[in-house]
Parts: sequence; C-alpha cells; structure tokens
Amino acid sequence: MAATAPRTVARRALIALTVLTVALGGLLAGTIVWGTGQATPKLGLDLKGGTQIILEPQTNAGRPSAEQLNQARNIIVQRVDANGVSGAEVTTQGSENIVVSIPEIPTQAVRDAISKSSQMQFRPVLAVANGAPQPTASPSPSGSGAPSGSPSPRPSASGSAQPSGSASATASPAPSATSTSNGVLNRVLTAESPSPSGSASPSASPSGSASPSPSPSASGGEGVTPTDATDLAWITPQIQRQFEQLDCSQPNALDNLRDDPAKPLVTCDDTGTAKFVLGPVVVSGDKISDASAGYQTNQQGTVTSTVEIALSFNSEGSRQYADISRKMVTLPSPQNQLAATLDSRVIVAPQFNEAIPNGRASITGNFTLESARALADQLKFGALPLSFVEQSSVDISPTLGSEQLRYGFIAGLVGLLLVVVYSLFQYRALGFVTIASIVVAGLLTYLTITVLGWAQNFRLDMAGVTGLIVAIGFTADSFIVYFERVRDELRDGRSLASAVETGWKRAKRTVLIADAVNFLAAIVLYVLASSSVRGFAFTLGLTTLIDVLIVFWFTHPLLTVLSRRPFFRDGHPLSGLDPSRLGAKTTRYVGRGRFETTPPASARQPEGSRA
Repeated sequence: MAATAPRTVARRALIALTVLTVALGGLLAGTIVWGTGQATPKLGLDLKGGTQIILEPQTNAGRPSAEQLNQARNIIVQRVDANGVSGAEVTTQGSENIVVSIPEIPTQAVRDAISKSSQMQFRPVLAVANGAPQPTASPSPSGSGAPSGSPSPRPSASGSAQPSGSASATASPAPSATSTSNGVLNRVLTAESPSPSGSASPSASPSGSASPSPSPSASGGEGVTPTDATDLAWITPQIQRQFEQLDCSQPNALDNLRDDPAKPLVTCDDTGTAKFVLGPVVVSGDKISDASAGYQTNQQGTVTSTVEIALSFNSEGSRQYADISRKMVTLPSPQNQLAATLDSRVIVAPQFNEAIPNGRASITGNFTLESARALADQLKFGALPLSFVEQSSVDISPTLGSEQLRYGFIAGLVGLLLVVVYSLFQYRALGFVTIASIVVAGLLTYLTITVLGWAQNFRLDMAGVTGLIVAIGFTADSFIVYFERVRDELRDGRSLASAVETGWKRAKRTVLIADAVNFLAAIVLYVLASSSVRGFAFTLGLTTLIDVLIVFWFTHPLLTVLSRRPFFRDGHPLSGLDPSRLGAKTTRYVGRGRFETTPPASARQPEGSRA
C-alpha cells in the first residue's frame, strides 16, 4: 500500500497538469475562433512599432509647473496600464508636453483615458431644459421660483434612489427637439409626471414649442447671497441669459466653459440633448476612493443585464453625500436631482426619493461593460491636474524590429541546446526528463503569454524575451538540484523508489527557496523599475511560477513513475541512476543481528597498497 500511494499521487499530478494545459489550449483556440485572439503572442513597442501621441496642456496661467506635469504623467501611466496595454511609454517632453507611445493603433477608449481630465463632481440641479437655445423672456419673479408658461407633459426623465442606498439611473427614450427635459436624457430612471409647483424646471407651451427658461426666484438675482448649493438664488440674470443662449447641439458649445467648483455651472449632458443650470459642487471627485464596473445585482441577489459603475467615497465624501441626500429629498423636482458631471458634462442626474446615509453611489445607464470599465478606471485613478489636447499623433517604427527578435530567439535556442547536451552527458536517460520538463514549461509559458495577450493586452517586448531566455537556466537548475539529491540517496545505499521520495523531501525546500528569491526579485523590479525593464520582470516572475508548477506536477511525478520501471529501477548503466557508477554503499546482513556496509569501489584501497 505504501508503494502504491506515491504512484497514485504522481498520476493525479500528471493528470492535473494535462487538464490545465488542455484548458489553456482550448481557451486560446476559442479566442481565435470566436473572439479577437491570435495564435502568437502580441509584440511590444520596440519589436512592432506603434503610435506616438503628443499631448499639449491647456492652461489659463501660462506654462504648467513641473509638479503638475509629473502628476499628470503618473495618472496617465496608471490609466494606460489599466487598459491592459503593456510596454507603453509615457514621458515628458521638455517642460510643456507629455509624449505617450503605445503599441499599434490605440482605440478611442485608450485615447480618452489618456487625454481626458475625468474629474467627476456632484452638483444639485437648479434648472433643466432641452439642449436648443430658448426664446428670451422677460423675467417675472415669483415666490415659487417657477418659470412662466403653461405646464405640459415631459418625457420620461426623472431619477430615483434605490432602497439599497445607491443613487442610480437607467435609460429612457430621448424626447423630440421641442420638448423639455427633467433629467439627463438616455441615462435617467423611467417616471413621467408633470412638474410640481415650486420647481425650477422649464415648461413647454401647449403648442409644443420651447418655453422661456426659468426665471430666478424672488429671493434670487443680483445682490442676493444663496444660502446653500440648492438655492435658486444662484440663477442670476447673467446665468439665465447664458442658459437661454446655450445650444448643446453644437460640438464646440462648451469650448470656453470655465468650471469653478464654488460657482453655478451652465452645461450640457454628454449626448447634447439637454442643458442644465447646476449649483456649486457638493461632493468633489477627489472624495471618490474606489470605482468599479460590472453587472447590477437586484434585491433578490440575481445578476441582471444592467451595467453599473459603483462608487465608494472616503469618510468625508460619504458624510457630504449623506448630508446632501437628506436635504434634497425634501425639495421639489428638479431640485431633488443630483447631477454627476464628468469633465463638466452631466452624465447622470437621478433624483432622491429617500436619504442615502452610507454615501455609496451606483451609476447605471446606457453603458456598455467596456465603456463602464474605462470610466471606472479613469475615476479610480483621479483627475488630471491639467486639460490636454492632442498636438499630434504619428506612427512610429520599431526600435529593434524582427532582426533583433530573430537574434534573441537564436540565443535562446543556443542556450537550450547547451542545456540539453549537458543533461544528456551528465544524466544520460535521466536527462530526457529534464528535456521533457523544459518542453512542457515552454508550452505552458507560450500558452499563458498568448492568452494574456488576448485577455490583458499583454505585449512581449525584447526585455520580456530576455526574461524567457534567462528562465531556461533557472528551470534547469531546479531539476539538477532534485536529481543530485536522488543520486546522493542512491550513494547512501537506498533503493531508487526510496531515493526518489527521500530526495524529493530534501530538494523541494531548496527549489522553493530559490524560486521565492527569483519571484521576489521580479516583484521588486516590476514595481520599482521603468517600463523598459517591466517586461523582463514580468516574464521572470511568470516563468518562476511555472517552474514551481512543473517541478511539483511534472518532474517529480514523472520520476516517481519511472522509478518503478525496470530500466531505471535496476540501475541500467545508461539510466543515469546506476548505483555502481555512482559509488553506492552496499549493506548486507552478516548474522547475529549485525550488518556490514561495504564502501563504494572508488573508496577501497588497492591490494598492493596495504601494509
């Protein structure tokens, strides 16, 4: 039974490794047939070339400071890495521009992640209308602050706060060009009702034409100090004129917008179909501690098809969010709507039906999972301290190219050949176990890197190729440590089966310590080194993990199985495990409970040398 157990464990390990390899191969084949995968690893900037984007900062105070540029560069690096682009380079050009070099042609999502400020702010809604310019009307202040004109039905456009405590919004049909809106079109909860009295929302005439914009309340206007961010006194005559004249259908409608967190903001939604007067910022984007995207879960715990962005605030942001929700829930529409603005445009404006004490927000709408993840990454890493525009975008050629890559592969093959020759010379048939282990390790490495190219857009650069070449030596070293332990046990007179198990118990500790040191070095290099060295650190860490997997799931199990075969068990001279060639001790029973150990032949004295 004791002899069967090691073989059973060995077979299970070999089966597990086979299943893992087949699963990776099947996943890769599936990505090629049904997805966007490819059969070869993706290459990095230095091997295949790419695109170079020069970003020029837009400031009102002259040249940006070095601190602002470095801060912007660090945030752009995090955003680019979050999109799974490996090997991208982000540098500053002089004291003005930022240069971003990306493998191949970047998608629009990557371009937006690079250049957009992505500052999310939360502002109370004071007034809202469709995006077209409004006819100028004479102000007629009233105690309620409602605009003149007869009320008319509005499209579905109000928001709500879910019982779980997350402010959210979902899609609704967009209105016609002549209708007015009570929320962000295309990203609002479905609810249709006329404007309640006392609200500051505009109304439409019975004919359907756009009505005059909301007039300031009796308490508002020039010379009146608003009491808080939701006060209609923020709508001064100047703000009203700006609101009336704003045409959100024009692409450059907000080009000259100045976004001051302490002042009201006249802006559009991100589709250009609605415009808003918003109060000052009540919760700023720097209070967001984390952002994630995924499918929404309903109250029954079932995952739905709705994509949401979940926001978490720090302690100060949670308190501010809870305070504003308690106040706004008692206000009429649209003053009970809290708009979330991204780069000064409203992306959602749900209304509060109840207070949200935990300060957790959930934004839903007509997002795709990809766009939601891109937005969550931008929010998570913070806003850029500067606004940027693309000064130029050009294709760049590879710095090394296919010729250097070919030389790198030749160097790897030469190193592999030398390892094979040494293994066969030193270990004879046992050397084929080393060769088979390296082949399986290479196959797993190839499949993993290729799948990562599809899943995480990992790209193999020349530094990464160097890491793969160096890994050949590390992998062979693990096998040598194990084989030499087994041979030491044979020299002490053990049987092969016993030597394999005893040698493994002693060797695996050494292998784990050596690989742990390599993996720790890879982590330190990846975290502290520049982007040009990260490829080496990544492949070094990956191959170290695969080395541990191969030694535990392939090399040791295979040797356990082979040790029961007569060729190896009986110590054939070509097996590499011949006890007589290794100088093994011989122990025999000589009677009366006594054993005699004969030293190896190499240790015996010649007959003629005896005294």
